[in-house]
Amino acid sequence: MKNGAALVKEDPTRVERGFLVGVYSKAEELNVVRELLQELGELTDTLGLETVGSELVRIREPNPRLLIGKGKAEEIARLAEEAGADVIIFDEFLSPSQQRNWEEMSNLAVIDRQEVILDIFASNARTSEATLQVQLAKANYDLPRLKRRWTHLHRQAGTTGGMGARGEGEQQLELDSRAVRRNIAKLQRQLDDVRQHREVQRARRMRKPFPVAAIVGYTNAGKSSLLNALTDAGVLVEDKLFATLDPTVRRLKLPGGQDILLTDTVGFIRKLPHTLIEAFKSTLEETVIADFIIEVADASTPGLDDRHVTTMDVLKQIGVAEKPTLMVLNKMDLVDDPVEVNRLRGRYPDSVFVSARRGDGLDDLARLMAGMLDAESREYSLFIPHSRHDIVSKVRLGCSIIDERHEADGVYLVVMAPRSQWSFVESWRRTEVV
Repeated sequence: MKNGAALVKEDPTRVERGFLVGVYSKAEELNVVRELLQELGELTDTLGLETVGSELVRIREPNPRLLIGKGKAEEIARLAEEAGADVIIFDEFLSPSQQRNWEEMSNLAVIDRQEVILDIFASNARTSEATLQVQLAKANYDLPRLKRRWTHLHRQAGTTGGMGARGEGEQQLELDSRAVRRNIAKLQRQLDDVRQHREVQRARRMRKPFPVAAIVGYTNAGKSSLLNALTDAGVLVEDKLFATLDPTVRRLKLPGGQDILLTDTVGFIRKLPHTLIEAFKSTLEETVIADFIIEVADASTPGLDDRHVTTMDVLKQIGVAEKPTLMVLNKMDLVDDPVEVNRLRGRYPDSVFVSARRGDGLDDLARLMAGMLDAESREYSLFIPHSRHDIVSKVRLGCSIIDERHEADGVYLVVMAPRSQWSFVESWRRTEVV
């Protein structure tokens, strides 16, 4: 699949210069909106679009027709045209009718943050599951927007002024709507098949005696870099948003010899489209089966606190906010101000501070991960006959061994078993020690 930059250069129907618009209603929101608009610029840059201008707009209340007032809208359209933009990009959600009204008024493509994120996901999808998930999210997004002159940064073929200019009117719209609905149903069936396959893989993994930790966090926080640094996983690492869409699972041996599976998941972002959360639910459910969660945050970004809140909000949406969580502040090599370091340590006293790039703090992280498993573990006394030495090996890999005795009739073990191993060791339990 071609990346965004290649599409911009090779596809004459594709827009390439964006004018960004942020909207706020209260003065105290201004700094946050500025940061979000900068983040929107990073998103469009990831997509291969050049930012040629931006504007912050304060409103008393949303305008149902254009989100902002008509006079200000006309001013933004003029500024965008003077800057050479061919797409206006809002950081706020635009309804389908608002997008149509803007495109008719400005004669430019007009999109919102949701559509930008959808296009980035589409560019970065690698596996069949990720591709189907993105296609489903885009189809659900497109369904109420069939009257638009533009779709996902491309001018629709043969259009000059909306659906009416196509000469096919409502009849064609109905045909288009039926086709999209059929496509949604087809994608859902295909995705259900892929998800069943993932469930089989997940079930096989759960039968292995390894506890699981899910690595989550804001996009571009360094999750893949951390996984690589800990396990030599060889996962793609790029300094761009949403470089990783497909979960990667790697094994790590912790201090004391216990093995753990680490799962790298898709990154989160503020205003993440709900359609994407739904579409990627099976991928995000890797966090549900985890014994605990590792939240990776970029310590060098000014928006650290807000990004942490966003991560916790997404975890709440998928039902794992109460799961034990270890916070990792990454990229500490980029924080060279001692005052800021002290502030971070005061703000996040229970976190571990690391640099995945330099390897700083990784030993401390491994020890804390082992401690997390111990905190979520139960003590079991097991008896395993000599004929099942394979079970002894699996217990050693997935549990901490407190005592081991080899007798004539078999092996007696006292172990600390993490939550993910309880059902496995229960089959060999002699007497549970409370």
